[in-house]
Amino acid sequence: MRRTAFFVSDGTAITAETFGHSLLTQFACVDFRQIRLPFVDTHEKARDAVSLINRAAEADSNRPLVFSTIVDGEIGKELFACNGHVFDMFSTFMEPLEKILGVERSPRVGQAHGMGNAHAYEDRMEATNYALTHDDGISKKLDQADVILIGVSRSGKTPTCLYMALHYGVKAANYPLTEEDLEQPRLPVFLRNHRHKLFGLTIDAERLAQIREHRRPGSRYASIKQCRYEVEAAESMLRIEKVPSLSTTDSSVEELASRILLELGLQREVF
Repeated sequence: MRRTAFFVSDGTAITAETFGHSLLTQFACVDFRQIRLPFVDTHEKARDAVSLINRAAEADSNRPLVFSTIVDGEIGKELFACNGHVFDMFSTFMEPLEKILGVERSPRVGQAHGMGNAHAYEDRMEATNYALTHDDGISKKLDQADVILIGVSRSGKTPTCLYMALHYGVKAANYPLTEEDLEQPRLPVFLRNHRHKLFGLTIDAERLAQIREHRRPGSRYASIKQCRYEVEAAESMLRIEKVPSLSTTDSSVEELASRILLELGLQREVF
């Protein structure tokens, strides 16, 4: 079964896409073609969106699913002229919220993913810069770090750090365990001084070999023997040092970031 799903907003459409995609993942038997339509903030753009949705309905012989977070009620009404099933996410929740809170909403576009809170935005950008300048063991000055990821090379440390920085404003550093480090049963001293911030990432040796093979084909670095040695040595070190860890083999950066923050007790607002 194939269906088209549209995520429409007068802002970035990130909220509509995130929530809509979460719902669609519960229907594994359906092949969804997903289309994001951001900044539909005029009646003309809304009518253009309706035309696009209608063409998809004709091509698919099925009415598309339309997830909308358009704030402007008058522009939002335009969507209901389309030949699709429209799910207005704001209208579903706004009226009950107004009743519970005892106040009416103040409609403003782009608040969820805009520059509404300049201080929070600056914190997030600072965290991102921190992740970049403390990537791959570049700096051993880690006093300002909220979390320090450790693991063998190509185990997923960098993308996880950048995700935590961009989405949670977390200052995340990472350090790759080298062969020299792995010859010792203990972590390097400068890492032990930040034990409460440490979190380990590990990975199946076979998967690690595949990743490294793309980077350095035919190298010792990518050999299954070398990968098994490094993974086993790193996992042994993490156990001895009692550092919490997760496997990145079958986990997304979103899952890893959420679990790491939970394990370390870091409560941060998502952006």
